[in-house]
Amino acid sequence: MSEKQLLKGNEAFAKAAINAGCRYYFGYPITPQNEVPEYMSRELANAGGAFIQAGSELEAINMAYGAAASGGRVLLSSSSPGIALMQESISLLSSVEVPIVLINVMRGGPGIGSIQASQADYEQVTKGGGNGDYHTIVFAPSSIQEACDMIYHAFDVADEYRNPVIVCADGTIGQMMEPVALPEAKEAVMGDEAIAAVKPWALTGHKNKRERHAMNSVWLQQDLLENYIDEYWPKYEKAERELQDWEEVMLDDAEVVFVAYGSTSRVAKEAIQALRAEGIKVGMIRPKTLWPFPAKAFEKLGDNVKHVISVELSKGGQLMHDVKYVLGGKYPVSLINRYGGMLLDPDEVVARTKEILEVK
Repeated sequence: MSEKQLLKGNEAFAKAAINAGCRYYFGYPITPQNEVPEYMSRELANAGGAFIQAGSELEAINMAYGAAASGGRVLLSSSSPGIALMQESISLLSSVEVPIVLINVMRGGPGIGSIQASQADYEQVTKGGGNGDYHTIVFAPSSIQEACDMIYHAFDVADEYRNPVIVCADGTIGQMMEPVALPEAKEAVMGDEAIAAVKPWALTGHKNKRERHAMNSVWLQQDLLENYIDEYWPKYEKAERELQDWEEVMLDDAEVVFVAYGSTSRVAKEAIQALRAEGIKVGMIRPKTLWPFPAKAFEKLGDNVKHVISVELSKGGQLMHDVKYVLGGKYPVSLINRYGGMLLDPDEVVARTKEILEVK
């Protein structure tokens, strides 16, 4: 780790990606993540990499497909409606098992929506906005430091699983500033021979020395497609076993459990302190992975828990749906939320928790 420096979230994200060995960035401007391509346009060439501003989000992700298929470490970044435009190719990348890292700095929707922070892309990134049977691995940071650590780690995870990985931040984390200790810089793997040694599947050119490599996403015989899906699906089962990650906050004696992620979890932590000061025993489960969803965290909840509350920035309780699913009706589940770019504050969370519990 380097010495701490005060950085804006989006700029820190870009720095962490370069330190992880990313040398290719393709993007298209959209608020509130514009500092990522701005930084990359200025600094990536100095690290021996290539920056291209595409003419659209679809252009950007298909350029990324080419660079990643050739074995490069590739970063894309966008925000909610831009991610929506990329869904066709996220499905394609998953089908041909090409690893990329994609940062989604979420903003309000649906449609073009607002430019303020939101968490309404939860179902888009966790349930798959594209077609077919696939998953994207999704990390959800609650601070700039954690975002940098997750981005750094995401490149290794993407390579290990040969799958797109999404780091799902929100506009608050992208735009705020915090002290950050950046991960140590890795040496980028460059050149056909070096890439072929660590990514033998990559399209580096056979040079009459090996069999030709090909990436295929078209299967006209349905039994062949079924067999192909069966071949790659075990990696998702492995991810569900090995990648679930979460933070536990004051669960030992908790009678009420918040579930919150990203910047909203920071608001929930402040509300927990205020509620405990009034004698209401509240704890929290903070998912660090949105997919695989940390179902194991909920297995630890005991008979002392009386109520679970999802605290999030989406209208219908997108996170709440997964919470209800893993709990299977064991506890009542309620929702505290804002949406459309509106944010929660600790006082509102405290007041609405008391309403749910009917505490005066």
